[in-house]
Amino acid sequence: MYAQTVTIQNEHGFHVRPAQLFAEKAGQFGAEVRLKNGEGHAADCKSMLELMTLGIEKGAVVTIEASGDGEKEVVEALVQLVESKFGEA
Repeated sequence: MYAQTVTIQNEHGFHVRPAQLFAEKAGQFGAEVRLKNGEGHAADCKSMLELMTLGIEKGAVVTIEASGDGEKEVVEALVQLVESKFGEA
């Protein structure tokens, strides 16, 4: 298993567009990927609906963890997506 912690920086947090981008990126890898919020709740990163249920807002610290083929690569790709603020200004 490989995991990294990151802070959500985009203004509106994890709304529909970031959740969709996150799920699409995670789906490009074979590893099982989970996103955990600060309260210990987790969601499958390949499910936009599950991601939305976490209610993640700007400033939230989340952990992305993966296990399986490409676990390190998928976590690093998702961290990069978060750090880019999902392409939002």
